[in-house]
Amino acid sequence: MTSRRDFLWNLGGGLGGIALAHMLDRDGVLAAGTHHPPRAKRVVQLFMSGAASQVDTFDYKPLLIRKAGEKFDPGGKVELFQSDPGPVMKSPWDWKQRGQCGKWVSDLVPHIASCVDDIAFLHSMVSKSNVHGPATFLQSTGFVLPGFPAMGAWVSYGLGSLNDNLPVFVVLPDPRGFAPNGPSNWSAGFLPAMHQGTMIRVGRPNPIHDLFPPDAAAFINAKSEREGLALLESLNRGHAAGRAGDSRLDARIRSYEMAARLQVSAPEVLDIAGESEATRKLYGLDDPVTEDFGRRCLIARRLLERGVRFVQVWSGADNGHPRRNWDSHEDIAKDHGEMAAGMDKGTAALIKDLKALGLLDDTIVYWTTEFGRMPCSQGGKGRDHNPFTFTSWLAGGGIRGGATYGESDEWSYKPAEKELYGYDVHATVLHLLGIDHERLTYRSSGIDRRLTDVHGHVIREIVET
Repeated sequence: MTSRRDFLWNLGGGLGGIALAHMLDRDGVLAAGTHHPPRAKRVVQLFMSGAASQVDTFDYKPLLIRKAGEKFDPGGKVELFQSDPGPVMKSPWDWKQRGQCGKWVSDLVPHIASCVDDIAFLHSMVSKSNVHGPATFLQSTGFVLPGFPAMGAWVSYGLGSLNDNLPVFVVLPDPRGFAPNGPSNWSAGFLPAMHQGTMIRVGRPNPIHDLFPPDAAAFINAKSEREGLALLESLNRGHAAGRAGDSRLDARIRSYEMAARLQVSAPEVLDIAGESEATRKLYGLDDPVTEDFGRRCLIARRLLERGVRFVQVWSGADNGHPRRNWDSHEDIAKDHGEMAAGMDKGTAALIKDLKALGLLDDTIVYWTTEFGRMPCSQGGKGRDHNPFTFTSWLAGGGIRGGATYGESDEWSYKPAEKELYGYDVHATVLHLLGIDHERLTYRSSGIDRRLTDVHGHVIREIVET
């Protein structure tokens, strides 16, 4: 006999059939659509676009210090993206053991270093591509090709909303520009269009496009706007009634309805005037170097505490000169130094603030990049792409702090053990949200698609018991 839960799961190909706000438990009890009791309710993903170097941040390798300046010879042919292997290059920054766990972390990220006892580090991450666009897709969507839903879209589809007045999935892009693939990184793909990320440009006079009428439209008042929206709704519903199965208009209708609610909720969530001076200083809003990323991390916290399920914060834009992302081919000390100075304080502040507010226990903080960088030099000062190993980390939401899983070889060139892919991190995040990654599916083009494709396992060694 089919149980009520199995019926609901089969409806719509997965959790989508029951991803309605009134069916969700907003007080932390087992939600109607989860497979097991969730440890977390929400996720914030911090994406370092351009490939942040593991050998200059979190993957300590004494061999690089001892062999600095010597020929890089890990055995076998060294495959690089756009250069020949230069000599071994030690990090320009010193390393220290941090926290109760004694984790070695570079002086490049001293603020994150102060949070190591809340973080689980993954040092054996591998990408399937050494090209930024496909590798970014792999971390964002689980596929190297375009057209697949972002992780946030899957969470939206699977779990629905915790707040009817705010989007489920919000993206805070780098104001310097988009990462490779642009908004495709937060697309709904083949999922219903309503699950795509809502982009908010923090710090701009109009952070959400088309939310309010233009200044020139002085003839629009509250009464005429209500009447216009009512007419638009009537026309849209009539149009949609004759086009069953097309989610685009339904998503557009929902977006208009959400926009109407956002006119009230968005200004409040984006207004940080009520935040204390201590909080503003914690996030680095008193320093031009840290103000931008810190402000976006603070807005992320405000979104999360108001019920947004998935927030994505980007550090780094597409390639440009001087560098405005983490793609440090020319000068790792200069480029990574500038990028980390802007990112480090806000990231640590987000962890500490969530913890102080009691939100870290059920919020996952996920820090990642598309691949790593080589232990040998490029042009004397830079580092080329390294898809063979890089570091990601997780904190909060049921993650065992002070942990390390996986290890790269003595060069930080390739994994030495416990090879991991983005699929495994995605499976682990979904598991902590109460979802079995193999059962969250959506049928598209005759295939039961899922975020983890046909791969992935839960990294249980970093999950609290």
